[in-house]
Amino acid sequence: MLDKLKIFAGNSNHDLAKEICQYVGVEPGRAEVKSFSDGEICVEIRESVRGMEVYVVQSISMDGNKNLMELLIMLDALKRASAHAITAVIPYYGYARQDRKVAPRTPITAKLIADLIEVAGATRVLCVDLHAGQIQGFFNVPVDNIFAAPVILNYIKKSYNNDVVIVSPDAGGVERARAFAKRLEAGLAIIDKRRPAPNVSEVMNIIGDVKGKFAILLDDMIDTAGTVTQAAEALNKEGAKEIYACCTHAVLSGPAIERLNGSPIKEVVVTNTIHLPDDIGCGKIKVLSVAPLLGEAIKRIHYGESVSSLFV
Repeated sequence: MLDKLKIFAGNSNHDLAKEICQYVGVEPGRAEVKSFSDGEICVEIRESVRGMEVYVVQSISMDGNKNLMELLIMLDALKRASAHAITAVIPYYGYARQDRKVAPRTPITAKLIADLIEVAGATRVLCVDLHAGQIQGFFNVPVDNIFAAPVILNYIKKSYNNDVVIVSPDAGGVERARAFAKRLEAGLAIIDKRRPAPNVSEVMNIIGDVKGKFAILLDDMIDTAGTVTQAAEALNKEGAKEIYACCTHAVLSGPAIERLNGSPIKEVVVTNTIHLPDDIGCGKIKVLSVAPLLGEAIKRIHYGESVSSLFV
């Protein structure tokens, strides 16, 4: 039945796409994705997809605007080539942080991106660790939001001492941290950040016992690394034995690498939902692959099997 399945990739994450193809057992689809001299995206699908079930692997990561346009144009090309079903496989769903109006006259970009992807031709979406679960409701097509938790949990179990405490760097990540702590039978701590007055630096209060323990900071993404490095400093002051950080999406923009290098964090565990260059400049980073998770999800979608049972 795999002769009706094809996997294509944009330029955001070729290595992950190749790993997924190897897991599924298919050759990467032949497509040319390049730019005209003025920067416009040019896509050409180099094989027939008529009547096929097609998957397009593309993260909306830096350069997010370019990668988004590549995804949309690939979806449009496949739709016009009469593909039977088109699944947008988006390991990192960019523009997700603006998922509601938090002030007057602000956009909801997560919804805008969902509309664009649907109009371009996607009949299903497959993501990894959406920044907010409600984004699934922005689509009118099926959305599978899979979790990198099994990959990260297995690494924690193999690599770190038993005396572990899972730490949420802010109140918004408590649910995620609690789920990890339960699976690991570990302690739970929360960083409570407060700004007592305008232009006054944040005060970090730690709820929970971290003294003498292996503290693991857990978040869905690390962008500029401000939150995670400030939390690490607070944990260090409270006497944590060693400090680690784990996240799914390594955005690592702006001063992130400099901050991580100068922080007391011993290791930063991330996944390959976003491609990191070999010369990233931080020896603390350990990259885990989500290709088996995505590959298994693709196979289950293709064969009409349960995807949610992957995480039971």
